[in-house]
Amino acid sequence: MTMNVLGYAAQSATAPLAPFEFTRRDPRPDDVVIEVLYCGVCHSDLHQARNDWGFSAYPVVPGHEAIGRVISVGKEVTKFKPGDYAGIGCMVDSCRECSPCRHGLEQYCEEGNIQTYNGIDRHDRMPTYGGYSQTILASQDFVLKMPAGIDLKAAAPLLCAGITTWSPLRHWKIGKGSKVAVVGLGGLGHMALKLANALGAGVTLFTRSADKEQDARRLGAHHIVLSTDDAQVAAAKGQFDLIIDTVPYVHDINPYMPTLNLDGTLVFVGFLGDISPMLNTVSMILGRRSVAGSCIGGIAETQEMLDFCAEHGIASDIEMIRMQDINDAYERMLKSDVKYRFVIDMASLKA
Repeated sequence: MTMNVLGYAAQSATAPLAPFEFTRRDPRPDDVVIEVLYCGVCHSDLHQARNDWGFSAYPVVPGHEAIGRVISVGKEVTKFKPGDYAGIGCMVDSCRECSPCRHGLEQYCEEGNIQTYNGIDRHDRMPTYGGYSQTILASQDFVLKMPAGIDLKAAAPLLCAGITTWSPLRHWKIGKGSKVAVVGLGGLGHMALKLANALGAGVTLFTRSADKEQDARRLGAHHIVLSTDDAQVAAAKGQFDLIIDTVPYVHDINPYMPTLNLDGTLVFVGFLGDISPMLNTVSMILGRRSVAGSCIGGIAETQEMLDFCAEHGIASDIEMIRMQDINDAYERMLKSDVKYRFVIDMASLKA
């Protein structure tokens, strides 16, 4: 049963996204097929559509924050039934046998996890296509249950922005009494503030914009430090157990390093590339401080995050758009003109 599906795709790095009909692979016995109701719009969708990272294979159907209704399941599926609400995040498969996979860290699969779009299926070598489409499917082991009471629309960005900030908070054991700083207030940053606050940490936002203070406090920040004000940054010396750096472009992290406490860590979750200007190691050596990176999260960890969000009434701040408005949304995203995440109402695709 191959499925012809309507979606939106980029046909080249310079082409706007446009309607595209394609064939989904045949469902396998462990697959869950989902009718997509909502799909979040992530900065990486834009990067891949425009080949900013240099490995896009066209046509690209983006979307790795897809939430919808289960419409069919394979005969081996035990975790889902038709009618359930479910989601598919950034990956749809992995080798499942290497050490990271066995430890529930499929995102670090030694053979490489299979991306939800712009990837190649491990079994039939077909390209993967994302959630800007009518349906999506994956093995039940890579499908997430939507907990009761969660707002499906506002939960969509949790599948990338939520887990990308939750995973480092859990790995560095953030809880009551911890002190966390967040650099940058966008899709990732606004989730980092909410989650760190709900875990009981003291939360600070580093920002270049004084006008973000009110919003940052609403989202869970207890303190605001203007990163352009040297005196304010100096006053934060030695405070933080963890700094989550969500900025997606090259920037100087040297001023932040002395604000870490002994054994503190600055973790990159937004920027891929060479650090510039160069990292000065003095503050690292004098405080046993670390610079680290973190990539999304495993499936079990993502489910834990969704359940935590449902329990604490946490969701993304979203702006709903029609599928037909995706190219305008990309332009607005480049200008940071969204608070804080676009979500596509996939019902608009029928229009």
